[in-house]
Amino acid sequence: MSTRFLRYFFEPKSLVVLGASEKNFSLGGQVVANMLDAKFPGDIWVVNPKPYETVHGCPCFDEITELPKIPDLAVVCSPAASAPDVVAELGRFGVKAALVLTSNQGHRQTNYKARLLEAAQSSGIRVMGPECMGILVPSRKLNASYAPQNIKPGKVAYIGQSGMLGNAIIDWANGRGIGFSHLITLGDSVDVRLADVIDYVNRYSGAQAILLHLEDVPDSRHFMTAVREASRNKLVLVIKSGRTMEAQGNPDIFTPGLINRDPIYNAAFSRAGMVRVDNSEELFDALETLTRMRPVRGGRLAIISNGLGPSMLAVDRLIHQGGYLAELSPETQAKLQDWLPSDRERVNPLDIGGGATPEMFVEAVQMVTEDPAVDAVLVVHAPTRLAPSKSTALALIANKKLFKRNLLTSWMGLEHAIPARHEFNLAGIPTYISPEKAVQAFMHLVNYQRNQQLLQETPPSLPFETTQDLRKEAREMLESIAAEGRDHLSHEETHRLLTAYGIEVAPVRYPKSLDEAAAMSAEFPGPKALKINHTANSHPFVYRKHPHRFSSGLLQDLETEEDVRTAAQRLLEKVEETFPTSQFHSYVLQPMQRGKHSMQLNLGITRDPLFGPIILFGIGGYKVNILVDRQIALPPLNMSLAKDLVMRSHAGQLIKEHSNDPKDDLERVCILLVKLSQLCSDMPLIKGLEINPLLLNNQEMFAIDVQCDLGSPAYHAIMPYPEDLRKLAQLKDGRAVEVRPIRGEDAVALLRFHSRLSEESIRFRYFHNKADLTKRDLSLLTQINYDRQMAFIAEELKEDGSREILGVSRIWTDPDNIRTEFSVIIRDDLQGLGLGSLLMNAIIDYSRSVGTLEMIGKIMVENHPMRGLMKYLGFKASYNMEEQVIDAVLPLNEPTTEWQQHRLNNPVD
Repeated sequence: MSTRFLRYFFEPKSLVVLGASEKNFSLGGQVVANMLDAKFPGDIWVVNPKPYETVHGCPCFDEITELPKIPDLAVVCSPAASAPDVVAELGRFGVKAALVLTSNQGHRQTNYKARLLEAAQSSGIRVMGPECMGILVPSRKLNASYAPQNIKPGKVAYIGQSGMLGNAIIDWANGRGIGFSHLITLGDSVDVRLADVIDYVNRYSGAQAILLHLEDVPDSRHFMTAVREASRNKLVLVIKSGRTMEAQGNPDIFTPGLINRDPIYNAAFSRAGMVRVDNSEELFDALETLTRMRPVRGGRLAIISNGLGPSMLAVDRLIHQGGYLAELSPETQAKLQDWLPSDRERVNPLDIGGGATPEMFVEAVQMVTEDPAVDAVLVVHAPTRLAPSKSTALALIANKKLFKRNLLTSWMGLEHAIPARHEFNLAGIPTYISPEKAVQAFMHLVNYQRNQQLLQETPPSLPFETTQDLRKEAREMLESIAAEGRDHLSHEETHRLLTAYGIEVAPVRYPKSLDEAAAMSAEFPGPKALKINHTANSHPFVYRKHPHRFSSGLLQDLETEEDVRTAAQRLLEKVEETFPTSQFHSYVLQPMQRGKHSMQLNLGITRDPLFGPIILFGIGGYKVNILVDRQIALPPLNMSLAKDLVMRSHAGQLIKEHSNDPKDDLERVCILLVKLSQLCSDMPLIKGLEINPLLLNNQEMFAIDVQCDLGSPAYHAIMPYPEDLRKLAQLKDGRAVEVRPIRGEDAVALLRFHSRLSEESIRFRYFHNKADLTKRDLSLLTQINYDRQMAFIAEELKEDGSREILGVSRIWTDPDNIRTEFSVIIRDDLQGLGLGSLLMNAIIDYSRSVGTLEMIGKIMVENHPMRGLMKYLGFKASYNMEEQVIDAVLPLNEPTTEWQQHRLNNPVD
């Protein structure tokens, strides 16, 4: 991932088009014409070996080397067969950015993309494309595309992977008066990737919102890193094609345990704080809502209409989308009692009748928006003689300052409704052609705020944390199994793995023979279950057509030793017949687990080819593959994210409604999911792990049947907590401290730490007096992305087992890993104990280990202790006249490429 040289794509001062002519249907000619229509202020040249003096009035040259100077941007419209050679020549000439519009269709060179990438990498040029529509930046008067029309300037950036859809987006947007800061299509993305462009737009554009169109995600971690950072600063809407198995195009890409991979994208988008829409029309509806409405407190919608039929359409969509009909308060109902005709009900949805006038609409909206139980109001209007469309709209617009809640409108109809909707658009009131669309747009706002809250959620402290010794033993066991050439664990080994992480497994014995099975059965009074564990049934998420039958390898309700012996013999014979090559591990003997109002749950870890490890949760038992109640989340999980996962499932709703102690049961399940997430992060060799069923009742919770298999080390879409960076140290006064990476659960402790800082220390750290940390501050400071940020805290380990934060060091690294900016702060009463040096060395060592080239920081002139520490650590200090601070710089690693050296010398390139 890199923003290297991207500014030459979006802020060029000169440009060359290769392969342009004035012939009809000339791709390059269309680009030149668009650049001229946009009134690009810089130089425009053309390269074409044919003897043209000019193309559309722009100078034309035979060779790239004949250009009067090196252009900032090259737009390649040459035939596909020559494009890789053209790109290589441009790179050698010194051009930094090439936009390749031509496609490989018709030529079908199997190595076309590889040749383009090789040309880019060998010469240092950045390549966007091939097969993209181009780039439009209205504020720079740049239209380096073959789009049939220009776009209006605005505060929305569109980034897409399809050129043709980009053309359609332009036409839709112009028809609805929507402008863009950038419109970018990436095509096949051989070099410049989606995440690169998201980073650039987030960091360097004035866009307030980003619209993404995705066909695929080439690098999940970089994508998640970029988009999570962007969504903290801007509204991000996404539309993803390929939702069905048929549309995904590659049946070989699948995720064990899931019928369809699309829910993984849902989970990723939600985790990143984005809002997903289903189609292009919905994209602009959502954009209109989210940019024009104030934040809402919840999903409680009141509906006012002059007819019950249209409002019931809205109700159906609202409930289907997970929203709520607001319950009008007794006070509001009392007001309506005196106001509405006696034949009208005072409930939501509120039907004010076909005889309602514009003034009645205004009064009804005013009363309902004053109700504290209402989060937003939707007005649904059908034209009548007493309430014409435009007159009613103008009445609401004139009185909109009286309305204390967000207002959405749906003016149904066409001929008379269009002028009314136009007036709403001019007034900044969201309006939609149908009640269903209005409700859908409202739910986008609700879901957006829910996702943003999850981003800023301060999770409670972890109720469980396994020890380093247990983690080491578990890791060594998995590595030993993998070294044997096995790709799975036995039931007994999986039991040991779960136990190491505090996940309780039902009482069990593992006899290796008939005699052992019979003898061990005496240890369990009452009926018993016997299963045979062998290679073929040790893999998770493998379901047979009739799992309750004997062929599944399980026999139940065995009473006597002889019953167990006979059952063991039958199971062994059946396995030898059905799975003759399967390796026998052991029998699995357990007491029968029935009654106690138990609920069977299914949870585990699977691995997606793109997003890596995934946590699953839902209803369990042998019907799991039929019920398909399977919700997913991307690890790592904290308690808040685990609760969100559980409550999205039918299983979570059943626990909430039918448990004797739902709060306690939900917490136990969430704790287990957090443990599973920690196991997933600590053990990268785990490919899949399934607990089915997990038995939950009012007395206990434990796993019954478990399977686990192994694969190559996992690549996480969201970097897990870096446990290996923990270390113990001792301060000069002898107190023991642990230096470790910060995590979301440290928010409360960080708040206590901040409260003990002096005003001067806070000013030295933040450059102003920041007396209190907001919820958003705590989220940004503790829920960091370890892919691009790192923060170390020093905790005192007290004798009573409590911990207290003594200091924090932090770095923010650019997407190219060239520079990282540091900060450090310690408690005032701990000066002189070596804490600052300890924390700074932690981030210096870490930055060196990940290949960062340079560490920088800004220090207030009067901060003498920090200046002394920087000198001690080897930083070079210089006075910054413009900002009136001290710039501290420490080289970490030597540049290994020419562009790294260039970036060090030219930070904005």
